Amino acid sequence: MKLTGTTRSELAAQVKDAVPAQKELLLDFGGCIIAAKSSTDALHEALADYFKEFVTTSGTPEITVTAHEAATPDMDFEFTVKQPDPGKTKIKEEWVDLPGGRIVKKRLTGMIFIFGEGENVAVGPCLENSNQVINFINNRFIEWKLNRGGFLGHAAGVIHNGRGISLAGFSGAGKSTLALHLMSRGTTFLSNDRVMVERDGSGLTMYGVAKQPRINPGTALNNPDLCNIVEKDLREEFLSMPKEELWQLEHKYDALIDECYGPGKFELRSGMDGLVILNWEREAGPMKVAKVDPHERKDLLPAFMKATGLFYLPDDPARRDDPDADAYAELLAHADLIEISGGVDFDRASEVCLKYMETGEVSEQ
Repeated sequence: MKLTGTTRSELAAQVKDAVPAQKELLLDFGGCIIAAKSSTDALHEALADYFKEFVTTSGTPEITVTAHEAATPDMDFEFTVKQPDPGKTKIKEEWVDLPGGRIVKKRLTGMIFIFGEGENVAVGPCLENSNQVINFINNRFIEWKLNRGGFLGHAAGVIHNGRGISLAGFSGAGKSTLALHLMSRGTTFLSNDRVMVERDGSGLTMYGVAKQPRINPGTALNNPDLCNIVEKDLREEFLSMPKEELWQLEHKYDALIDECYGPGKFELRSGMDGLVILNWEREAGPMKVAKVDPHERKDLLPAFMKATGLFYLPDDPARRDDPDADAYAELLAHADLIEISGGVDFDRASEVCLKYMETGEVSEQ
């Protein structure tokens, strides 16, 4: 397929005419209805299986995403390379802005994403790269929430006893691991890696992302609800590794919430009563807990702040620059900010978080 248009609308129309996407899946993401349309039965079924906890049969879509199975289309645009994030070297994406929107191309897979002004088109080997289509659908929801005033947080989230907390941490701190430890103690999952937070009267509401957790073997083998994810022939090999090497391993597993913890344990909307920031280190002595003021501890906020990236196109030009630490501090002043420092102790941290969600109290130590 050769795409010859020069605007977002022309390109999208060419894709839709060449490879119609008519198989519709309705999803309810925390009250936002999304229509995900696929061009093949196989892709429709793959998306329905992944998002099965959020499939609905009614509602008017706020967002429509179309996914078109095809070979990577040819285009004559001059793309700009997105430089790797700090600490990484592989170039994965390139992009170009056009009248009415943007194109992002995935270098490794050839997937093309065309979006802007409410139109969202994925085209390329979609079934082979269904994870990228899933991410695109989730990114459309993130953009929708941010364009309505939400802030993006780099955090996991859980709910218990009608109270929600988000869990953030500096690189490798284990926010997802702590979230899954809390799941083993009866909480409900909200998000693995991103939350969108907005003011709601005197408090905050947070929205999760419908993305199943991806965990390393260290997380799986240290949680009885997850250990069976690891293949039997690899368990002994992983357990024989030095602890630090095991935790840094790049090998990843999908921890499907409904299979590991049962149905009805994944929701995408909750009040955000508190934000727990993991500022701890392995072998750093006893764990410490303190409730802190975000205006006075702005050094902690980069653990939660998250840049919006290539898949965000703001409706309001004023939001082209991501909010700064002062804006995040003002937002987080409407919730409890809890710092956990000292040495890493997931069991004790789980107890602190559970007590907070059950009583609203923070046992400082």
